[in-house]
Amino acid sequence: VQLQASGGGLVQPGGSLRLSCVASGSIVGIKTMGWYRQAPGKQRDLVALITFGTSGSTTYADSVKGRFTISRGNAENTVDLQMSSLKPEDTAVYYCFAVRSNREYWGQGTQVTVSS
Repeated sequence: VQLQASGGGLVQPGGSLRLSCVASGSIVGIKTMGWYRQAPGKQRDLVALITFGTSGSTTYADSVKGRFTISRGNAENTVDLQMSSLKPEDTAVYYCFAVRSNREYWGQGTQVTVSS
């Protein structure tokens, strides 16, 4: 599984950004996709994830609940993260991940910077 993330950038506090992650390769059997983030000097933390299948359940970090929304994209192998009401503390490198056959796959990070 290869993951390609896009959509990062610089935004002012209170602004919005949309991240997208496209999976390619052996995508059949992917159970979960989502995003982690890592700020300088900090550990990598879960931001949001979505499960594939009929449930399509979502999980969010407490710090982003009500501001971020994760969803399946128009293509079956795409996951989007809509980020609104962004705060400076959301500044981090965001990493897309996928879980398939109990194995994790990671994309390259995309930088999100929230600053005035």
